[in-house]
Amino acid sequence: MIKKGFHITALLPMKGHSERVPAKNLRLFNGKPLFYHVLETLDKSEYINKIIVNTDSEEIASKARSVSDKVIIHDRPEAIRGDMVSINEIINHDVLLSGDQYFLQTHSTNPLLTVRTINKAIEKFKEEMDVIDSLFSVTRLQTRLYWKDGKPVNHNPLELLRTQDLPPVYEENSNFYIFTRDSFINSGKKRIGLKPLMFEVDKLEAQDIDEPADFLLAEALQKLNLVK
Repeated sequence: MIKKGFHITALLPMKGHSERVPAKNLRLFNGKPLFYHVLETLDKSEYINKIIVNTDSEEIASKARSVSDKVIIHDRPEAIRGDMVSINEIINHDVLLSGDQYFLQTHSTNPLLTVRTINKAIEKFKEEMDVIDSLFSVTRLQTRLYWKDGKPVNHNPLELLRTQDLPPVYEENSNFYIFTRDSFINSGKKRIGLKPLMFEVDKLEAQDIDEPADFLLAEALQKLNLVK
């Protein structure tokens, strides 16, 4: 457990429009707007004292305020609105405006993320701060992977190892990123700094909603109570 009094600011950027899943952030997910799930999880963390919701939607802003008194709304300026704007530009706006030092950025599209995992990640980041400048969530893969040209990535086809004996590779799953103001600036406005640490998250918990099928799968997993 880290020392009492360590606080971190959560960044939860959301827009009203979405391409692949229409109005995704406000769509009902097991009876609540999708973004409520991760917002309620952030609210439960003893380490998170502010939740900055950067949005271009008045409806999202209004509903977010009703979920937690930790919520601070950043109205998204016209200059950083639209589907082609990098998430790093939005984060840069929030980092500079907040004046805070420690940040955890996540997405509304990770509704199965638990407060237990968030707290463990924050604690790990604090413990390792002398040697790392950032932390990001990953999912372990132990399967036979190939490049587009058919060449193997992580195995020798002539040596048919069991998949559980293959060297693991890790997928950046976009569940969360923990970083400091300085690491963000020093890395050229990037969430993953120059000395990052990977933090493994269980595959079921790490479900990320990009497509309509992802929405249905994550909703079913939550109904079955398979992530705790």
